[in-house]
Amino acid sequence: MNADVVLDGESLTPAEVVAAARNDATVTVAEAARKRIRESRERVESVLDSGEAVYGVTTGFGDLVDERIPHEDLDALQRNLLRSHAAAVGRELTTAEVRAMMVTRANTLAKGYSGIRESVVDLLVAMLDAGVHPVVPSRGSLGASGDLAPLAHMSLVLIGEGEAEVDGDRLPGDEALDAAGLEPVTLRAKEGLALINGTQLTVGVAALLLADAERLVAAADIAGALTTEVTLSSTVPSHEAITAVRPHTGQAASARNIRRLTADSDVVESHRNCDRVQDAYAMRCLPQVHGAVRDAVAHLREAVEVELNSATDNPLVFPRGTDAERDDGSERRPRQPTHTITGDRASGTDSAAVLSGGNFHGAVLAMRLDYLTNALTELAAISERRTDRMLNPSLQEPHLPPFLTERSGVRSGYMIAQYTAAALVNECRSFGRPSMDNTPVSGNQEDHVSMSAQSAYLARNAARNAAAILGVELCCGAQAADFVDDDLELGVGSAEAYDAVRSVVPALTEDRPIHADIEAASALVESPAFLERVAGALDAELE
Repeated sequence: MNADVVLDGESLTPAEVVAAARNDATVTVAEAARKRIRESRERVESVLDSGEAVYGVTTGFGDLVDERIPHEDLDALQRNLLRSHAAAVGRELTTAEVRAMMVTRANTLAKGYSGIRESVVDLLVAMLDAGVHPVVPSRGSLGASGDLAPLAHMSLVLIGEGEAEVDGDRLPGDEALDAAGLEPVTLRAKEGLALINGTQLTVGVAALLLADAERLVAAADIAGALTTEVTLSSTVPSHEAITAVRPHTGQAASARNIRRLTADSDVVESHRNCDRVQDAYAMRCLPQVHGAVRDAVAHLREAVEVELNSATDNPLVFPRGTDAERDDGSERRPRQPTHTITGDRASGTDSAAVLSGGNFHGAVLAMRLDYLTNALTELAAISERRTDRMLNPSLQEPHLPPFLTERSGVRSGYMIAQYTAAALVNECRSFGRPSMDNTPVSGNQEDHVSMSAQSAYLARNAARNAAAILGVELCCGAQAADFVDDDLELGVGSAEAYDAVRSVVPALTEDRPIHADIEAASALVESPAFLERVAGALDAELE
């Protein structure tokens, strides 16, 4: 049973996003957060009573910022916002991606700066717990003003429109809610904007990706350790003395993993005093390359952990008495009624500071996601090079037959598996870097966007490719191990990895279609159970 995920706007973790998105953990809203949500809504009501021009509350959106909206049309403004912004196309988000977006959006609303009613947040959370999953096309977000289009598709279901899946059935929004015993809401002033103006698609996908990337780099250490042994390469490059004089955090972690995985290895000991002076870089620089990937993942984690608990919509509604209230907006240009102080400061009435800014801009995530794409590409590339050293007749150790098959020539063995790995590495290298691109929109009012959603998708694709490439390496590593002297035992971790691979991929004794081998090994890499199994043999967690 998964523990509840309690949303308080302050402490949501990537692991909790994974629990809610992939493992259907129950989601609740903390009482303290409920109080902040109610107070935030009261501040919006005070804004409405003041008659001030406030962006997205009493004005139009984007380049329509100068259009004042009559009071009687304020609810229609929010409903029309969702309808008009639901313009996404392309592949539909997976259920896990949709749930990640929902739980992260609910958490940022729980911070109490968005001016949304408690009942709207409650419906969003109830949909999560009832398994009402909006149908959300993936393409259309620019990562500023947040992930508008995908979030609009998600939010349509709250008002009984759009589409959602419930128990495998695809239904119109109102029918989906009814099937779960829920009722749609009628949005009030500011609420439509509060639902869609933020980075929650990007940060939701990034939170899921973090879990995958951290697992990948540990699996890469496992695959690399096995390859190191079966190619009779040295483990000296992972010696702690080497790391101590270049103490990067990631390098040290990967080096420790290699030492643990290859501990008690007869294979390593059998050639400790051989004539080979140094191994090729793919073996010798494993801790440095894997470690750099670890550092890139950690860099993304830092941003995701902050972003999950940030207020990312616009405008933001602050309580009286904050620093925000003391900014009188005197430097504001007249045409932008988006930096507004409302309420009578001289009186004791409730008043609020409504400030417009750019917390919806996804640059902080986009740049780090692109960095991760680069890093995962390198993880994939060094794995493919290690695979080549097991297969290539010009590079192999004498105990390994060409392409890891007896009667090579008649048989091709794992020859073409390396082709697949090479193709996937090439694809990773062809991925663009969306954060470096920019297409102005909304009449040039939104003239610099982050493209953070595209960065998230490409990083996810790089992770999937890397898993397949590591799957190829594990297939070849297990096959190569079968040609090592039977009297020599692998290291304690490498031996367990070999057994895990053999539990899903039989030895290649005759040529057969090997796509199933690669897919099974890739699934192993992506499974938390693989790391748990190897760590269990080590009696210590892999880093």
